[in-house]
Amino acid sequence: MCGLAGFLDRDVDRSGEDVLRRMATRIAHRGPDDDGVWLDAENGIGFCQRRLAIVDLSAAGHQPMGSPRGRYHFVWNGEIYNHLALRRVLESEGEAPVWRGHSDTETLLACFENWGVVETLKQTVGMFSMALWDVEAQTLTLARDRMGEKPLYYGWSNGVFLFGSELKALKAHPKFASDIDHEALGDLLRRQYIAGSKSIYRGISKVPPGCLLTVSLKDREPVISSYWSVADAALQGHAMPFRGGDREAVNALEGLLSDAIALQMVADVPVGAFLSGGIDSSIIVALMQQQASRPIRTFTIGFEDDAYNEAPFAADVARHLGTDHTEVQISPRGALDVIPLLPQLYDEPLADISQVPTYLVSKLARSQVTVSLSGDAGDELFGGYNTYGLAERFLRLNNTLPLPVRQMLGMGSALAAPLVGALGQSKLSRQLQLAASVVAAHDAQETTERLLGHWSGERIPVSGLNVASKLTHDAFDGLSLSDLERMMARDMVGYLPDDILVKVDRASMGVSLESRVPMLDHRIVEFALTLPMHLRRREGIGKWILREVLYRHVPKAMVERPKKGFGVPLAQWLRGPLRDWAEDLLDPVSLKQDGLFEAAPIARAWQQHCSGASDRHNDVWPVLVATQWLRAQ
Repeated sequence: MCGLAGFLDRDVDRSGEDVLRRMATRIAHRGPDDDGVWLDAENGIGFCQRRLAIVDLSAAGHQPMGSPRGRYHFVWNGEIYNHLALRRVLESEGEAPVWRGHSDTETLLACFENWGVVETLKQTVGMFSMALWDVEAQTLTLARDRMGEKPLYYGWSNGVFLFGSELKALKAHPKFASDIDHEALGDLLRRQYIAGSKSIYRGISKVPPGCLLTVSLKDREPVISSYWSVADAALQGHAMPFRGGDREAVNALEGLLSDAIALQMVADVPVGAFLSGGIDSSIIVALMQQQASRPIRTFTIGFEDDAYNEAPFAADVARHLGTDHTEVQISPRGALDVIPLLPQLYDEPLADISQVPTYLVSKLARSQVTVSLSGDAGDELFGGYNTYGLAERFLRLNNTLPLPVRQMLGMGSALAAPLVGALGQSKLSRQLQLAASVVAAHDAQETTERLLGHWSGERIPVSGLNVASKLTHDAFDGLSLSDLERMMARDMVGYLPDDILVKVDRASMGVSLESRVPMLDHRIVEFALTLPMHLRRREGIGKWILREVLYRHVPKAMVERPKKGFGVPLAQWLRGPLRDWAEDLLDPVSLKQDGLFEAAPIARAWQQHCSGASDRHNDVWPVLVATQWLRAQ
């Protein structure tokens, strides 16, 4: 795992190497083992890289790297899990160079020269972001893995094309323009993350997952093309659905998972796994231990609040599987101490509070290993989120009752919510607020948008934002999906890459830990999209097929319990130990001076939350995150 950055600049000279080194220094946490720069001043192209050595720890894996025949210069971030198989194909075709080492960097470059970029990417199993300079064509190609595990930003800024793994690398360039994108802030308040191709800075974008981007000093407008997409995989899955029975489906998934995990356990450094004791992490650990010759290292953190503490469940699973388990109890103070670090870790605002425990468990794992596997993506692929069950119930209700009746029910719920909150029933108050919004939705799309969104029913309080941000993804409009399938597919191309994978990447790379996600092996994603819904959700319970695989390795009673999620008691913290900090950030005079937010509705939401009349922590937390981030710049 590494970090990369670079630029295209017609006016660059040899001082460009100093700029590249500054860019690389900003992302040193992504790669503490090695660094490198490459500059072709005559053609205006420069690369820099920080390396976290995982495969081939020798200098043979040093980047930036040139291709065997000299056509390409290359820098990248990630892992190609099947790169040894790709080498064997090259060798069988008589097209392999004389290998200098056994790094996947060298493998990719040889494949590019022999098969071309697109065909190579289609053959890979892995996660990556990359930049490739074609000496012959004088073009720069950027590419990102299929599901968006690894980040890659780009954009023209004052005549220079900048790109890199993190925004802090781009900001190190003297021509970077740091104009805030108010539409991105609107996304943040509505969704808790910045969606799609946008970044917090106007003019700086993200390469979409599964896409390539080409640009040059001659053809300055970036051209983006797709080599793989969730939408195409969903279309193919509907055209050729899984036809087997339950046992065949479970066998097939277990085989795919076992193969993906075997590939991802390959490394020249210590490998472990995050273990919460839930379905997803337990199945990853079970299949890892099944293939390991010694106890694998597993890691969990515990909290004093039982409502958020999954450590005892993780310990039970670890004992049953025989892992080398490490658990650390985190005090509220220990968790709160992470919050001031967020602007540096996440160099654009992210309002997913589970970033705090994710950072803490990453820090724990890094004390013993360099690579850690996680169970992320099981919910999106196999229908595990509690939200999906809520959506099913609301959609049935909304399809049964006429809109005027539902609007009356919504008004009743809205009136009852503050009264219930005043009686100290904040959870019930929050549920009534949600019901008031969702039950009055006009159609299925609006139902899911209101279910997922925040500031629901209110104008988003971002200055200069005229149109409310929408939780829509057009990629699936032409597909004959059910409402629930469409909701899950949108999460796969929205919430997963823009929130979950951002959270995990920055938290883990912030401590120089490589996190790998076996369920995002694209073969597993494609298989999941062939499954009829009853194999993913059954009798209102999500992840049916995952559970059936897990029960082959762990007793059902050990892992069957209500889903807790991976969070902290934020609502209580904002009324308690974080209140003074929040009051300072939400000061109306300061908000007005910042010029990003409308102070009055935010003050109203904050007062409602502090008084207990309503639980508004999901509404005010993104404002706090963004304001803290802004003042740290």
